Amino acid sequence: MADDYQEFIQNIKRKTGIDLSLYKEAQMKRRLISLYEKKGFQSFGSFFSAIVNNRELLNDFLDRMTINVSEFYRNSQRWEVLEKNILPGLLDQNRNLKIWSAACSTGEEPYTIAMILSKMLPMSEIRITATDIDENALARARMGIYPERSLNEVPDMMKQKFFQREGSFYKISEDIKRTVTFKKQNLLSDDFGGPYDLIVCRNVLIYFTEEAKDQLYHKFSGALRKDGIFFVGSTEQIFNSGRYQLESAETFFYRKE
Repeated sequence: MADDYQEFIQNIKRKTGIDLSLYKEAQMKRRLISLYEKKGFQSFGSFFSAIVNNRELLNDFLDRMTINVSEFYRNSQRWEVLEKNILPGLLDQNRNLKIWSAACSTGEEPYTIAMILSKMLPMSEIRITATDIDENALARARMGIYPERSLNEVPDMMKQKFFQREGSFYKISEDIKRTVTFKKQNLLSDDFGGPYDLIVCRNVLIYFTEEAKDQLYHKFSGALRKDGIFFVGSTEQIFNSGRYQLESAETFFYRKE
């Protein structure tokens, strides 16, 4: 069974460029076994053979692999810190902020950044790049239609201003949608571009091995301008931040030295 998974890893890398060996094995294996059993397969081998010929199954695999759990203003106290303590300093240095929401899933995170910035800048001046490896997630992000539970933490004023109720769902305003450009990206293999004033990558790095995290922290740091900010998730404190030319600006916020 172990060999079956190792072969699957090699096949997937050849087919998609995604290196599953950089993800924590026990978690990823458990998630994928549960998916292939649900789809009626008995092994990683038979599952891969089916993925090769079935685009929908490939998308299901990517969906399961990328853990699309997201909501607006997730861990709202952190977004308050961004609004009150981080963004004003960045805007003092540069009004044309270059912002990247990495591994953005279905779009809640970059849209949250846009809503917060709308208090400080005209909409026409807000530009956010948002990337993810999962095309299904990106398609949903571009649609901008969300179940009510995704809006649990959204302040009432923002909900009224930027969302329209449609049945049991909420549609985000076109003004907010226009501020975000969504693109497909594999964090582990693709170039990051930059330099960015603010990079947000939250609740994703916990799924990677220590070696992959080390590689990614170097890449994120390299994509920040001097004094740019890297905002991570609430379980993702960087304990050796100096190794990546980063210093703590606030809890879960790091400044490029």
